[in-house]
Amino acid sequence: MKQTTFTELRNHAKHYFDLVEAGEGVRVVRNGKPIADILPVQPDVPSWKRREAQPLLLDGVSLSRLILEEREAER
Repeated sequence: MKQTTFTELRNHAKHYFDLVEAGEGVRVVRNGKPIADILPVQPDVPSWKRREAQPLLLDGVSLSRLILEEREAER
């Protein structure tokens, strides 16, 4: 996350909002204290779709690996 002063943000707003549009956050400080974080807007996607899928494990073995091994054994 980039950090800038309030005055710098005011004087170069386009530059900082271009960074935000590109996906980077900007923290604004005034008198050395953080006063705001400017963050990109998250797309309207349900929360369950934003999470990365985790493999299902049974006894420490990937379920997909077990299925593939079983298919190979049936051949």
